[in-house]
Amino acid sequence: MTLQLGDIVPNFTQQTTEGEINFYDWAGNDWVVLFSHPADYTPVCTTELGSVAKLKSEFAKRGAKVVALSVDGVESHQGWISDINETQNTTVNYPIIADDDKTVANRYGMIHPNANAKVTVRTVFVIDPHRKLRLTLTYPPSTGRNFNEILRVLDSLQLTDNYSMATPVDWQDGEDVVVSPAISTDAAQQKFPKGVTEIKPYLRMTPQPNR
Repeated sequence: MTLQLGDIVPNFTQQTTEGEINFYDWAGNDWVVLFSHPADYTPVCTTELGSVAKLKSEFAKRGAKVVALSVDGVESHQGWISDINETQNTTVNYPIIADDDKTVANRYGMIHPNANAKVTVRTVFVIDPHRKLRLTLTYPPSTGRNFNEILRVLDSLQLTDNYSMATPVDWQDGEDVVVSPAISTDAAQQKFPKGVTEIKPYLRMTPQPNR
């Protein structure tokens, strides 16, 4: 199965380090960041899981829950968590899904046979409260993920869901944003009273409206 942006993600019931969860019930009305790992006790993933633990409060501020997945069992996960807490100077404070039967990996298309037919690739899924897939990022085993980028994407998605705009390259929360091409400049000036700067007819900037 290949999930595409806008698809409703599959539900599943699976054991985790915090007990059994039904994914839809666990997600509730929140955004979800689901990120996968090829196996427990892998070095790059150890640093990533530690980083997410430290950033959990930042995800929570954005109404987002975080959950990891690895194709090993709960007992193995618990041992790995001890190592993560020790080496990354943190406390893992979110569930890690036990996917030793690869049920979730297969439903979400996490196994890329041409890369490695036996293990999940390292993918990030950003899922909105309507269960729609809004972003996927897939990394090779050698490259650690940047979870500050995931926070930036959440900021952008949540902003642009509520306003007729997009966010430009390297945008950070609080910076100017791009007016949607679907809105005329006259309409934009009415809609965005902080001002609209027309660089080109198709490229108009305005201060972030909710800041």
